Amino acid sequence: MKTLFFFFTSLFIHFNSMAQTKVAGEYRLAGIHDMAAGFTLTEQGTFEFFYVYGAVDRFAQGTYTVDGKTIKLKSSKEAGKDFSITKQSKIGKGYTIKVVAPNPMLAQYVKAIVFKGQEKSVEFVNKKGELHLNDGHIDRIYLQHELFPDIASKIKSETNHNNYFEVGLNPSLEKVSFKGVDFTLDNDTLTCLPNYFMPFENIRFVKH
Repeated sequence: MKTLFFFFTSLFIHFNSMAQTKVAGEYRLAGIHDMAAGFTLTEQGTFEFFYVYGAVDRFAQGTYTVDGKTIKLKSSKEAGKDFSITKQSKIGKGYTIKVVAPNPMLAQYVKAIVFKGQEKSVEFVNKKGELHLNDGHIDRIYLQHELFPDIASKIKSETNHNNYFEVGLNPSLEKVSFKGVDFTLDNDTLTCLPNYFMPFENIRFVKH
C-alpha cells in the first residue's frame, strides 16, 4: 500500500512539474490604463508579483500549482492580518475605532465591515482615521484598507465585548495574499474574475 501511495505521489509531482515548465515565464497586465502589474512564474513552482498604480506599489511572492488550466497561487502573506489591535477596552456607549499610522494619510483610507447578526453594513473612517458607531450591539467588525485591499482583518468577534479599538497597520499591507483568487491560463494569457484586489472586468496578464 505504501509503495502504491508513493508511486501516485511521485506521478503527481512529475506531471505538476511538467505543467509548471509549460506555464513558466513573465506575464504582464494588458488593457488597464495607468496600471502596471506582472507575474514571473518559474519552472520550480515559485512566483513573484508586482503592481504599480498611482502612488500605490504592491508585491507578492510565493509558490503556485497547476490544475489543468487553473493556476493556484500561495503567497507568503497570511491573509486577514493587515491590522493589529494595539489597545482595546470597554468605554461608554457605541463602538469606536481609531486607526494609528506613522503616515496619517494611510489612516484615512480604511473601511469597516460591520455585522449585526446577518445584517451587513460598510462604514468609513474620517480624515483623522476615526469611526464611531452608535449601535447598541455589534457582533463582528472587519477592517480593510481602501488603497491596499486584501482579505479583511477581523478586529471584533462575537465573544469580544469591548467597544473601543485602536489599531495599527502591519507591514504586510503592501503585499497581496491572493487568497481566493485563482487564475486561468489559456493561449499564454492569465485571466481571473474581479476580486477584492482588482475589482474590474477583463483582467488579462499576457505572456511575454
